Amino acid sequence: MTRRLELWLFILQRGSAMVLAPLVLAHLVTIVIAIRGGLSADEILSRTQGSVGWMLFYGMFVLAAAIHAPIGVRTVVREMTAWRGRSLDVAALLFGVVLLWLGFHAVGAVT
Repeated sequence: MTRRLELWLFILQRGSAMVLAPLVLAHLVTIVIAIRGGLSADEILSRTQGSVGWMLFYGMFVLAAAIHAPIGVRTVVREMTAWRGRSLDVAALLFGVVLLWLGFHAVGAVT
């Protein structure tokens, strides 16, 4: 069972990285364009609020990050400490759920 779990976590983390890479790039390019254009936070929010496109973009960003980050943190904790087993898996899962909840809350606030 452990080998199967590790395989799925490997696949999920690589898949989420493939989703995150272009989203992070687009996000950074958008920030640079907005800042160079002299947009204020209020002006940026006025453009994102009510936008289904931005909601979908950042919703996908949050979902991918909430999958990717906990798997990576779990891997680092396993490599750097003696923590193993079901408690680590549950902690990583809870971390992902918190990221998902906070992220979707943030998406709702800006779109």
